[in-house]
Amino acid sequence: MDFSDKTLNCRECNKTFLFTAGEQDFFRQKGLVNEPGRCPECRVKRRQQASTGSTPVPTDTPASIVREVSTVVCAECGKETTVPFRPRLARPVYCSECFMRQRTSLPVNQTAVS
Repeated sequence: MDFSDKTLNCRECNKTFLFTAGEQDFFRQKGLVNEPGRCPECRVKRRQQASTGSTPVPTDTPASIVREVSTVVCAECGKETTVPFRPRLARPVYCSECFMRQRTSLPVNQTAVS
């Protein structure tokens, strides 16, 4: 397969860089299908950060997403509590203590309703 040099933009520093025909052939041989998103300098910098453990955590990871919390009244004991989801009207919601009690009292082949 014949390749020709391509000019790409780095997603880190926004500089343009050359993705050479030789690099494209190397990527193909390794089974890599995506073009590089970073210039060679930013790739080296990122590898160095990764090896020292100082890689910044992306801000759009699931851990950084704010979870919705709802205040509800427990269907079992009537205590006000918070849950990390929006309850559906047709299903009972329990505080953590009653939920655990419900869960442990169910037969093995049944699942808890939360």
